[in-house]
Amino acid sequence: MRVTVFGATGRIGTEVVRQALAAGHEVVAVVRDPARLAVPAGSGLGVVTADVMDPAQIGPAVKGADAVVSALGPRPGGPTTVLTDSAGSILAALAQTGVRRLVTVSASGAFIEPDEPFVTRVLVKPLLQRILRDAMTDTQRMEAEIRASDGDWTLIRPPQLTSRPGRGRYRRMIDGNVGRRIARADVADAILAVLGDPATIGHAVGVGY
Repeated sequence: MRVTVFGATGRIGTEVVRQALAAGHEVVAVVRDPARLAVPAGSGLGVVTADVMDPAQIGPAVKGADAVVSALGPRPGGPTTVLTDSAGSILAALAQTGVRRLVTVSASGAFIEPDEPFVTRVLVKPLLQRILRDAMTDTQRMEAEIRASDGDWTLIRPPQLTSRPGRGRYRRMIDGNVGRRIARADVADAILAVLGDPATIGHAVGVGY
């Protein structure tokens, strides 16, 4: 499978690239600064320097892909609409190139599900959404934009992220949120697992321990 990865220099994106290559996939990593890519050059890895906010620039990296992964995330002090804007650009590039499969990292903290524990619903998440208002609003708008598209999308919703080694075991729930934390390596595993899973198309997938 040929997989184009946005956010390839981030911590989740790096794991996606590493694990995809290890699984035998062909990977196109889209970056703004190739020097920041932590995965060494090798067979199966292509690197494209482009601005994700420009559909014309990222189109060549998307063209011919079997699936596109967006592992982009907000940065403290950075633009407050980076997720929404990048989603719009990626969706435009998909439409222009005819690529349909998109898997995007979201965040469970931005969404309150009715089956979550009472304390989580009425205290923890409302407080988190207030503290991280800009990032949470951006995440919600990004999801809304992707949901309104006509592509074969899946949204991955992890809870609190850690940099610990992946366990290789985690819970997964379609259209629900699970767990309190998860290692970025296991989020990457979950992303790759849904790429070829048609049951996840058009759904948010919660992952966590």
